[in-house]
Amino acid sequence: MKIQIINGPNLNLLGQREKSIYGDSSFETYFEELKSKYSIIDLDYFQSNVEGEIINKLHDVGFSYDGIILNAGGYTHTSVAISDAIAGINTPVVEVHISNIYAREEYRHISLTGKNCKGVLTGFGLNGYRLALESFL
Repeated sequence: MKIQIINGPNLNLLGQREKSIYGDSSFETYFEELKSKYSIIDLDYFQSNVEGEIINKLHDVGFSYDGIILNAGGYTHTSVAISDAIAGINTPVVEVHISNIYAREEYRHISLTGKNCKGVLTGFGLNGYRLALESFL
């Protein structure tokens, strides 16, 4: 089984950025834990702050992987283009948010991308990625 994790803007700052919301662990550290725990799964990780690069990665893996876990960050609430890219691929996508987007600013309550996803997980911290991964098993 091949699963691609895609993180969007500012998620490269996990462990440094707003620790009260996002925690104090880097994603790279967490990703190594996931790979160790799920060694039978081929897990890949990609992060970009650039919308077009996220779309390109969705296109690259969206016809050959078994699942995609996407945290589009702020693009969740603004990107029709990422939403369209998810709709255009065959691979199922699970949207993940570290924080509870419904407990934050009102503009974060709307996900443009979620309607094209298999499911949405919000507010479980980094554990949301593990829950998303479990949904593919």
